[in-house]
Amino acid sequence: QVQLVDSGGGLVQPGGSLRLSCAASEITFSIYTMGWYRQAPGKQRELVATITSSRSTNYVDSVKDRFTISRDNAKKTVSLQMNSLKPEDTAVYYCNAYRSIGATRYDYWGQGTQVTVSS
Repeated sequence: QVQLVDSGGGLVQPGGSLRLSCAASEITFSIYTMGWYRQAPGKQRELVATITSSRSTNYVDSVKDRFTISRDNAKKTVSLQMNSLKPEDTAVYYCNAYRSIGATRYDYWGQGTQVTVSS
């Protein structure tokens, strides 16, 4: 059974940094697009960043130049380095693994890790 385990969240002051990690198991990790999503209270879950199997990256505008997504296929991990954190970055962050075969989409999710940015 596919498992994604998120870690690395916590409480940080504005301007600080955190590094989130996601460890995957029972998955052919290298062929999946990996991503991080977040959900703030009362808001819909939003895409933060993705990295494809060929390591092409994409970021939501609000985190560009502050966050960096990376992957280690040998270790089956994906990370999100978050710098210059702002209070509006406060949310539960979820790791995602995605691939599609024809019209069928395969999505797997981590359990989420809380990030709180506050002074």
